[in-house]
Amino acid sequence: MWIVSAGVFVANLDLFIVNVAVPAMGASFDGSSLASLSWVLNAYAIVFAALLVVAGRLADRYGHRRGFLLGLFVFTLASALCAVAPDLGWLVAARVLQAAGAAALMPTSLALLLANTAPEQRPRAIRSWAAIGGIAAGLGPVVGGLLVEADWRWVFLVNVPVGVVGLVAGARLLPDSRPDRAGRIPDLLGTALLTLAIGALALGLVKSNAWGWSSPGVLGSLLATVVLTGAFVLRSARHPAPIVELPMLRTPAFAAATVAALFFTAAFAAMLLTSVLWCQQVWGYSPIRTGLAIAPGPLVVPLLAISSGPVVRRLGAGRTAALGCLLFGAGLAWWATVLSTDPHYATGLLPGMLLTGIGVGFALPTLVGAAATALPPTRFATGSAVTTMARQTGSVLGVALTVTLLGTPATADATLDAFRQGWWAAVATALLAAAAALTLPRPGGATHRP
Repeated sequence: MWIVSAGVFVANLDLFIVNVAVPAMGASFDGSSLASLSWVLNAYAIVFAALLVVAGRLADRYGHRRGFLLGLFVFTLASALCAVAPDLGWLVAARVLQAAGAAALMPTSLALLLANTAPEQRPRAIRSWAAIGGIAAGLGPVVGGLLVEADWRWVFLVNVPVGVVGLVAGARLLPDSRPDRAGRIPDLLGTALLTLAIGALALGLVKSNAWGWSSPGVLGSLLATVVLTGAFVLRSARHPAPIVELPMLRTPAFAAATVAALFFTAAFAAMLLTSVLWCQQVWGYSPIRTGLAIAPGPLVVPLLAISSGPVVRRLGAGRTAALGCLLFGAGLAWWATVLSTDPHYATGLLPGMLLTGIGVGFALPTLVGAAATALPPTRFATGSAVTTMARQTGSVLGVALTVTLLGTPATADATLDAFRQGWWAAVATALLAAAAALTLPRPGGATHRP
């Protein structure tokens, strides 16, 4: 548990500390635009999403322990490369490599945990696994702020010692599950199609302000998204080892939880990026003050993730997750209604931050748990990879839409209007997540459609 936790911790910590560092990166790289800097986040999320299922399937075939250690090694090496990046292009390329490591690390961590946990203890194990991410989320903004005060490169260097310790301990102590050697090699061409489809969509959204919605570049990107997605679905239906096993989506609980997780993570990514940009660029907060301002929301997540079991048993997974989505949306709606360019933290940002944190605590662990427990043990790694792939795809959409809606406003009033548009869009996305969560089968209902 401790070794797995170390890997999950650094992967989740990375999300928050990198977001806090985005403005500092822009200043370091000749004042790069938000659209350019967004690829530091989106290149990671795109590759992470595309490789998750491949990594999960390969881990099912060759062993979860081997996949976890390889992922942790690549993630640690890439973190060091990010820290020495001389320009934005190098940083984005190193983030791609870092994402490949994380893609192997995350699904195998949950698979190792579940394969070595008694069936009746698995829901609690999943909540504990999610709580690790919550702890990293709670510490991330503050740690990121402290590190950025020294130099933004430290947000990547901090991963290196944790990764080294995890590798040494994991090589000696981690158990391994019996690999499924009979499984086929996963569809690598399908992986490429998925990567290009998500990337084309992100490119079209991010560049819509600069190129114009009717420009050949944007229209071409959106058309490419449709064509590539269609090709990916057709290939998945015909390939013997597809990236997404389409019959898996006929499991109602798994499909509903995965769709809800996609929408919820899109809203979450928008919330995180806008809160960092609002604090530093609108209110003029320092990185450490920004981290402290954001921290109260993430800090409530671990407690709720661990203690939400009775609520799930009473309300059911669908209603619990929907409640979390609605609370999350309420926090964003509070910001859109109350915040102004004059700093009022206690009555403005803080209530919304607490509501979003409570929402994450109820929604995310519940959705992850509902998806994982809907599948047989032989598909733990693959199933968790599909769910996490959906979440990373949602993250790409959330960041891309935020960049599009914020644009480059010239006045304080225009800035406020742009942020409000972003927050209301995230509220709508959270409502879609709640609607999807409510379709989760209730306890005692059918969990799989033949």
